Amino acid sequence: MTAPATTTTPKPVVVYGASGYTGRLVCEYLRELGVPFVAAGRDAARVREVVERIPGIETASYEVVEVEHTVEALTELFRGAQVVCNMVGPFINLGPQVVDACLAAGAHYLDTTGEQDWVLECQQRWGTRFAEAGLLLSPGIAQMYTTGEIAINIALETPGLDTLDVLVLWKGFPTTASTETIFTILKADWFHLQENSYVQFEPTTTFDVVVPGSHELALAVPWGGTSHPVWFKDDPRVSTVKVAGGVMNKPVMEAVVATTAMVESEIKTLPREQWDEKLAEIAAAWSAGMPPRENPRLNTSIDSVYASGPLGRKHVVIHGNSNYKQTGLLQAWAAMSLLQQKPLRAGFASGCQAFGHRQLLGVLRQFGLVLDPVVTEHR
Repeated sequence: MTAPATTTTPKPVVVYGASGYTGRLVCEYLRELGVPFVAAGRDAARVREVVERIPGIETASYEVVEVEHTVEALTELFRGAQVVCNMVGPFINLGPQVVDACLAAGAHYLDTTGEQDWVLECQQRWGTRFAEAGLLLSPGIAQMYTTGEIAINIALETPGLDTLDVLVLWKGFPTTASTETIFTILKADWFHLQENSYVQFEPTTTFDVVVPGSHELALAVPWGGTSHPVWFKDDPRVSTVKVAGGVMNKPVMEAVVATTAMVESEIKTLPREQWDEKLAEIAAAWSAGMPPRENPRLNTSIDSVYASGPLGRKHVVIHGNSNYKQTGLLQAWAAMSLLQQKPLRAGFASGCQAFGHRQLLGVLRQFGLVLDPVVTEHR
């Protein structure tokens, strides 16, 4: 069933970019949670083909809508909806129109970004206006940031710990959209937080890390700086945040490091207007297309946080599986929650700031996607 983009949606949630890997999972969990939704995208036939393959979709209340990627068309689509889950990235390029449309239509905005520069732009450009409208602006509700943020907040339940050393690892290979994001962030500056100030990473920075619960070492990178330094920049409990991330496949990470070095030496020396085309070519060469559905035996995740202060240390580890399913569930549950009650914080806010870290942990546990956190404390 396809509706024209000019129809005001009667459904309370819009999944924009529903034909992608993560968009499909958001729709799947909205079905499980009993939330009516619009599956929207720039190609209705493609969206319909993907959504109709979701197991049990015949029990969902949904419609498929084709829409142009313009503020005007998106505003018309979002009018009448309460929440928009945006899956269309890279967000630094394609996100502004969606955020503007949400603000114009009076809808909460959620996305799955892995782009630190986009998170900063959301905060600076729209945060105040969303707060004044009583709307949530929450980029980056996804496994790679929200699950780690849950671990951070569990660590910070102990007062006096002000320094966060964060590691996120997962088994699998990025989707096409994730690959595009990885190469998009190579254009940006990356920051960690040091004594309440942003400090720029060298683009070729790497970390040799210990894999929690294993005898192995892994190779990790700053992964664009991540969202965590931004979320905790104005948190009085925290002064320093550094994050490392990667996939638990060392040859893949070695290729990532080599590609990053090549971008620095061969692409960033070109005129700025040529960067996008060259990076897109590399991303296309890396892309493996639509990955298979995650297997919880194979696709595992680890979020590890060392929190420290002058007189205390705490280590929190969350072992999970199916990081894209974690993302889909977090998006769908956040949307459902917003239909029933106001967020804990309006305006620019992280998943934990908007919904509470213990609540989000409970949701992931409820669906069998993470274990109970492993917590070790020394004081």
